[in-house]
Amino acid sequence: MRYRACLLGTLLALTSACVAGCAASDQAEDEDVTVDGEESSASALSSSDYPVPNLSADEKAAIFARYDIDPDGVVPKAMLVDAVAFFDANKDRIRNKNFLTVVDFSKHSGKDRLFVVNLTTGAVQPHVVAHGSGSDPGNTGYATKFSNVNNSNESSLGYYLTGETYNGKHGNSLRLDGVSPTNSNARARAVVMHGADYVSEGRSKQGRSWGCLALPTSDKDAVIAKLKGGSVIYAAH
Repeated sequence: MRYRACLLGTLLALTSACVAGCAASDQAEDEDVTVDGEESSASALSSSDYPVPNLSADEKAAIFARYDIDPDGVVPKAMLVDAVAFFDANKDRIRNKNFLTVVDFSKHSGKDRLFVVNLTTGAVQPHVVAHGSGSDPGNTGYATKFSNVNNSNESSLGYYLTGETYNGKHGNSLRLDGVSPTNSNARARAVVMHGADYVSEGRSKQGRSWGCLALPTSDKDAVIAKLKGGSVIYAAH
């Protein structure tokens, strides 16, 4: 009788563990689902909180002219102008006003295409970054598909605000909140910024993530330190 009770208890424990594990894996498509065993809280941010200004090209150019940044033209100009217009329109609600990041997903993954702009000095630091495997199913190095849907393994376009840091599967990592209709599920999908050994400067083609902004492990801590706590990231194509 004691043996049967013990066996029953073990089976119940194993069943509970399986259910809990399956539930966790269903809630996000990326590797980094939990923080110290706790599920990541859903984002309270939305596109209505951070609207994209409806401006003409001339109005955007006038705003951009007030920001003395990227003197060497490293960042794709149209993307940077849009990012600055968004930053300027929402400045009162943006907590980290020191840096602005543009990700140009139209470029090949072997090229520098994540640009961290210092809004104080104007300097730009370029980096390589991976895109999602679902965005590049043929593994060509070019992202051609983008999604906001769970389990798509695709990157998402739009404006993000950086959240909190945490220690996950890839070590020090950074939560992202999507504030565009095209990336509003970023936190729920556990699309984050982290380092990965399949991404490094000099590769002809980077490896692919599950939708995260994966950086070289040698770069990620410095980048995360700059961007954490409410900085704007604009991913475009």
